Amino acid sequence: MKIVVLAGGLSGERNVSLSSGSMVAQALRERGHRVALVDLYMGVEDYGCAPEAVYDAPVPERWRRVAREEPDLDAVRAARAWKSPSQIGPGVSELCAGADVVYLGLHGTCGEDGRVQAMLDLMGVPYTGSGYLGSALAMDKDLTKRLVAGKVTTPAWKKVRVTGEDLETVLEQCQLPCVVKPLASGSSIGVSIPADRAQLRAALEGAAAMGGDTVIEQYIKGREIQVAVLDGKALPSIEIIPKQGFYDYENKYQPGAADEVCPAPIPPEWEARVRADAETVYHTLGLKAVSRADFIVTEDGTPYFLEINTLPGMTPTSLVPQEAAAVGISYGELCERIIEASLRARKEGC
Repeated sequence: MKIVVLAGGLSGERNVSLSSGSMVAQALRERGHRVALVDLYMGVEDYGCAPEAVYDAPVPERWRRVAREEPDLDAVRAARAWKSPSQIGPGVSELCAGADVVYLGLHGTCGEDGRVQAMLDLMGVPYTGSGYLGSALAMDKDLTKRLVAGKVTTPAWKKVRVTGEDLETVLEQCQLPCVVKPLASGSSIGVSIPADRAQLRAALEGAAAMGGDTVIEQYIKGREIQVAVLDGKALPSIEIIPKQGFYDYENKYQPGAADEVCPAPIPPEWEARVRADAETVYHTLGLKAVSRADFIVTEDGTPYFLEINTLPGMTPTSLVPQEAAAVGISYGELCERIIEASLRARKEGC
């Protein structure tokens, strides 16, 4: 197949996406496909060649490993020679139009929120993962919880927009400890668990600085369990045990920062329930091909659903490939199965 892998883009998860895209592109090439790896934002100018020649370009080594720090997006903007407000770089549309399928290695805004999916739908180009509507719903933590509440257990939450005097009201009403999250962000970027009012103020101000609304969620103490769903069926769960702090950006992407145990060492009845809940969220939101749901499981075995990811990471430390490996699915086979499930979904108009 002729496959374009889109990665990078202009979100806080840019570096994670470049790593995911690099691994996917390499794996698909090893399985005999003709693959072009391109940065959604930079386009083909990074390669200094015509769009079609990107199919023969090597995977940039600097993209493979996720940097410890989040990307400086102002520096990324300044580095692009093509000065345009468009988030679609030069040559990207032309590459996608000529592909059999576009593999979305994107994470975060303008990649995971449905906008790129809608663009490709209008172009008539098939792509991997969920459609534009399911992607948009899953990206919004508040809407996701509203849709699945009553079907699965989720921590209490509220959406707030913190500006001026509203901040003082939120500070007074909020119960601690809690979890503060940007409404539409992933990779734990901007997430914090404040234990006192000073930390809560800093957390809310930090989340607000990222733009948009903020979700304040009830803190649930328990074990962190995540479950991937591949083509509608849950894979074995995986338990995340950070060596310090919680499962934040650094602990997610720096090798050795967290222990990841798959299958998770939990009783069979817990496993059955958390897998069933992951599938329930997947189907409720109308997702396709692949997803990864995050849970906290309490000491009595109750899984509290936190959020779901429609384009889960495929980096060297990512969880979905580990869960697939636990049932004998290799990395390259996983990529192909995601493509196959996605092509079926696109044919069905999903």
